[in-house]
Amino acid sequence: MIIKFEPKNFIKYNEIDKYTVQGFIYSILKKDSSFNDYHDRRGFKFFCFSNIFPVSDFEKNSLKNLIISSPNENLIGVLYFQLKKMSSFNLKNHKMELLKVELLNNKYCSKFISSTPIVLFEDNKINRYYSFKQKPDFNFFFERLKDNAVKKYNAFYDCDFSLSSELFSNFEFGREVSVRLVKNGNQFIIIGSLWKNLEFNYTSQNKDFYNFLFDNGLGEKNSLGFGFLNCRK
Repeated sequence: MIIKFEPKNFIKYNEIDKYTVQGFIYSILKKDSSFNDYHDRRGFKFFCFSNIFPVSDFEKNSLKNLIISSPNENLIGVLYFQLKKMSSFNLKNHKMELLKVELLNNKYCSKFISSTPIVLFEDNKINRYYSFKQKPDFNFFFERLKDNAVKKYNAFYDCDFSLSSELFSNFEFGREVSVRLVKNGNQFIIIGSLWKNLEFNYTSQNKDFYNFLFDNGLGEKNSLGFGFLNCRK
């Protein structure tokens, strides 16, 4: 689903962060009785979102876009239905004029590109993120990423799927990034990685699994907009 909107005043781009967008999504879901407590439910949330693009300051009356994805069709349906009734919304008390909401036909493919950083914990007990700069180990990264992906897929579909192959048959690393976020006045940093190519063998046996990853995102903190994927041509 893509949301097209225009800011009604100038805003610096980094003023609208991932927590702002996540809060906006939860506020829309709260308008529906079946999702009004979604934020407080335990477990995976099964949605992801892109950066707001184009990535530039919010100029008055300039077009901005946001894509929200989820394997949960009901969740996307609620967001779409509620947004279609709205003419405007706020992001951190800044008014945005809602121009268009459109459901997207997913174009599944055999190559992904990460549009937002893929985040993994090296040790979640102490909240330490995996860093290629500190431990450049692709085998560790992709094994942990595969375990995380299969766990979420099985949780969503309540099944016992296993992937016999490697998660990706070919890959091209982009770079490691640090994302600075502020929550309740506290500032912290999330470390992730960007990938130019994540290639896999798309078959009838695994297509539902990779379609799920495309909709849900890869790695940790998908509902905070990390691990958002696009198809690579």
